[in-house]
Amino acid sequence: MVQDNEFGPRLMRLRRQAGMTRPMLGELAGRSGSWVKSLETGRLKLPRLPMLIRLAEILDLNDLTQLTGEQPLARSLYAKATHPALPKVTEALASYPVTPSTNDADLSPEALAARVQQAWVLWHGAAHQRSAVATLLPNLLCDTRVAVRQLDGKDRRRVQALLAQVYHLTQLYLSFQPPAALVLMSGDRAMTAAQDADDPHAMAAAAWYVNHVYRDAGEEHEARAVLANQMCALLSPDKAGPDLALWGLLHLAMALSYAKIGREGDALRHWDEADRAARALGDEYVHPWLIFGRAMVDAYMITIQADLMHSGYAIQQAARVDLGTMPSATRRSFHTAETARAHHMRDEPLATVTLLSKANRESPDTFGFSLFARSAVPDLVEGGGATVRADAEQLASVLGLEV
Repeated sequence: MVQDNEFGPRLMRLRRQAGMTRPMLGELAGRSGSWVKSLETGRLKLPRLPMLIRLAEILDLNDLTQLTGEQPLARSLYAKATHPALPKVTEALASYPVTPSTNDADLSPEALAARVQQAWVLWHGAAHQRSAVATLLPNLLCDTRVAVRQLDGKDRRRVQALLAQVYHLTQLYLSFQPPAALVLMSGDRAMTAAQDADDPHAMAAAAWYVNHVYRDAGEEHEARAVLANQMCALLSPDKAGPDLALWGLLHLAMALSYAKIGREGDALRHWDEADRAARALGDEYVHPWLIFGRAMVDAYMITIQADLMHSGYAIQQAARVDLGTMPSATRRSFHTAETARAHHMRDEPLATVTLLSKANRESPDTFGFSLFARSAVPDLVEGGGATVRADAEQLASVLGLEV
């Protein structure tokens, strides 16, 4: 006989108390009604922590144990992935260097710009981008900060703008790893460096990355939209080129933020502005390190529709996007996984596993740190059926998950 302290019966009771059907709860959670049924009947195991928190929010529960009971939640099941170089990068970020990384380090703006450009090439071009960038980040963090202190005038402001980019790279490296406070620190330092540089382009790029920090954390949705809108005022989109690209990027940031909280009209309105910028720049334009362009704008509509719980529209949009034109392995992997998320919402395990496998091939690093992949793959192993189980188990092995 099923006991009330088991998760499935608790979920069923709380769902009924909230007056929700299985399809309704599934839709709000970004899944299907059959997924809810599998949880309630015990066919699927206890979801991972991000989904448990999401269910608790939907059901308006103040205490997670109302949903889980007193059973312990093993930390190993919910921990984020950790890159081997994390301690070294963390140490470099937390330190306050007074001397260059080497005695012969060239701290001229030109030399530092070349090193930052090399780091961006590695981030977008390498399949294992964290490992590649981690070889450069510690010394780059050191040398750009020392150069800011040693230089003055125009050169100092130029290096401040470069330092903001180094913090962006640090934020990207640290993303989806513990502790989250370091990601927040990187985003804040990037904005400070951009403001000190008095560079509208640097400030606009920093606003894009700050938006990512708070959107991923589910916080400050009004503040991040206001920030992006304020930064738009510093740009001159009529000049085209970088101004127009960054203006479009900030509208894309606002679209993603509004989609995250379900404000569909605002999300689509700002996506239209980003789309207008991409069209004006032309199909061949791609920002050299932010990757803003036609393909990026189209691909993010997949995320927007998925966040708005329109999985069918997300899949239709994915069919229109040629990710092969996007010169970034990490972005191609991310957007492929977002398409997989839309299929997962529709309880389509074969498509989900196929696309997650493709995302892994595009960039094993991006896939390995994907929170969606780490939550979906165990579900696919447990409840995806015999057709996908072997492939799902292989993906679980890649992610280092015990299932």
